[in-house]
Formats: sequence, structure tokens, C-alpha cells
Amino acid sequence: MTDSTLPVACLLGPTASGKTAAALAFAARHPVEIVSVDSALVYREMDIGTAKPSAAERAAAPHHLIDIIDPAETYSAAQFRADALGLVGEIVARGKAPLLVGGTMLYYKALTQGLNDLPAADPDVRVTLDADAARDGWPALHARLAAVDPETAARLAPNDSQRIQRALEIFMLSGQPMSALLAAPRVTEEYVPYRFVPVALEPSDRAVLHRRIEARFDAMLALGFIDEVKRLRARGDLDVSMPSMRCVGYRQAWEYLDGATGYDAMRDKSIFATRQLCKQQLTWLRAMPERVVIYCCRADATEQAVEAVERVMDF
Repeated sequence: MTDSTLPVACLLGPTASGKTAAALAFAARHPVEIVSVDSALVYREMDIGTAKPSAAERAAAPHHLIDIIDPAETYSAAQFRADALGLVGEIVARGKAPLLVGGTMLYYKALTQGLNDLPAADPDVRVTLDADAARDGWPALHARLAAVDPETAARLAPNDSQRIQRALEIFMLSGQPMSALLAAPRVTEEYVPYRFVPVALEPSDRAVLHRRIEARFDAMLALGFIDEVKRLRARGDLDVSMPSMRCVGYRQAWEYLDGATGYDAMRDKSIFATRQLCKQQLTWLRAMPERVVIYCCRADATEQAVEAVERVMDF
């Protein structure tokens, strides 16, 4: 096998599917460095609600792209692609195996398929859309999106503010629906000497994963998740419109602390939002015919995932 086809395993899966456990089990056997494929783990000060690997877990193997920006900053799929490709090259040069681990499928798509020529974010357009949403509600903006880009609107929930805003922003800036731009040939700036192989942790019974999601969120609450959000609010420079505070759980906790919802409603909404995220992640995964599927609800799922990664990496 030549360097031009160097295989790199990517341990992907929905939230609560056991990705961290499988990655650490692999790290216990092989010299590996882990590259996070997670849009929430990039933020500092957001540990509990993102299920960030603990200090002990991160000490078991070098981890990358975790705690790299402040919650007031933004991090794009384009930045992830550049950072991840650079890191994979550095890890290989050190004689170790890079293992990509996470569930942000947009990042994985950018890494493996390149980037579309989409317009950059425009603060003025976003202010306008935020004002429209404050007046009319996000479902009304979802209906507006459906009129100009029905394909994108069909896959978004009526309250998915971040994605609705981005899709409308793209249309307002380019005059073209986002679905059409995404279907256009992708822009790749450099030759990539790796073959990324997805190893997907998927549930054979989604109800089992739903119970895991519920138990994990309750564990986050017990660990002090609400206090974590209180500390973030106390900084004074964050608000619920920022990408960091739109992460699942954080937005719902922010609304609870604003007095807009009760504690039980906050818990229920957070669990529901996590399940919706899980559904989206599985939709992305199942569109990858080349993936190696590991059923995450099986008792031996961790071992099966480790063995699958070993086969990809020729260990």
C-alpha cells in the first residue's frame, strides 16, 4: 500500500453510541492520537454538556481539536478540514496512527468530500434574520425558506434556528438555494494522501439509544450542568444566538435560566433535541454505503469497533 492510499479510520456515530469508549479501548492497544470530529468539543469552558472526555481519558492518548476556541468565537467546517488534514499528517510523521472520532457529520463530509463554494457568514444579514425571527418566530422563517429552497426546508425542523438562518443567509447572499450549491461540484484545494474509512456505531434498536441519551443527560444534570451554563452566562459576552450556546442542551438550559421554561420542560426539551440530533446523525451515516457498521447496543460493541478499526489500519 502506498502513501497515496494510506487508510485512516474514522469512528463515527450518533451521540451516546460509545465512540469514546471504543477509541480509548483502541488506544490501550496501539500508539494512537485521537482527532475529534465534534463541533461542540472545540469550545473551552463547555465540559459537562458536551460530554467532553475527562482529563484521565485525554491522558490515555493525545487528543486534538478539543478546547481550541473560546465560546464567543466561531469555528467552521473549512477550519476543521484544514486543521484535521494538518494534524493527520503530523501524527503519521510521528509514527503513530491517527484515529478520527466524533459525530459532526458536516465536518466529516467537508474532510472527505471537500468544500462547496458557499458564501461566508454576513453579520448584517444575520441581524436582519434574527430580528425577523424575534418578531415572527422561527417556524415563519422556516416557511419562508420552504418557498425558496424546499429541499433544504424539508430536512430541517421548524425551530432549527441555526440551520434555517444559514440556509436563508445563503439564499439572500447568492440568490441561489443552498441545496443547489451543495449539489454543485466541490472545491478541493489540495491533494489528500489519505483514504478515510468510516466505522459507524449505529443502534439496532433506537429505543435503547434513546434510553442511553436520557440517562446521560440526567447524569450531566447531576454533575452540575446548570451551574456550568450559569458560569457561561455570568461572563456577559455570550448570548443564545451564538453557535456555542446553540449546542444541544445549552440553548434549553439558557431558556430555563431566563425563566422561559421550567426545569422539567428544560430536561424534556434537551432530551428531545438530543434525540433529533441523533436522528440527523444516523441519516448522514446511512447515506455512506462504504461505512463499516458496528451495532452499538450489543454487549461486545466496543470490542467489535476496535477490531474494525484495526482492520482498517492494518494492525
